[in-house]
Amino acid sequence: MTATLAIDATALDEALGLAEAAATVREAAAALRTRFAPMRIVVVDAFDMRAETPAAQGERRALYLGASDGHCWQVTADPARAVGFFISDRG
Repeated sequence: MTATLAIDATALDEALGLAEAAATVREAAAALRTRFAPMRIVVVDAFDMRAETPAAQGERRALYLGASDGHCWQVTADPARAVGFFISDRG
């Protein structure tokens, strides 16, 4: 199973700041991978996330908390279950 890192409001704000500052969503993911290792960071298409509520969103990016049972991934609203971020450009 993926290791966890406590995601609180401060960490979420920091993650969004990194995501917003990057020129592209892929560069944002790279910055998040560096800062929030060993969490998983997955780039997703905004269209695929249209039914989900972001944990944080800025002008250019949206972040979703990801949970995993070790096999399947899902979006979660519970920061205690988060083992990663899904990140997309705003659709």
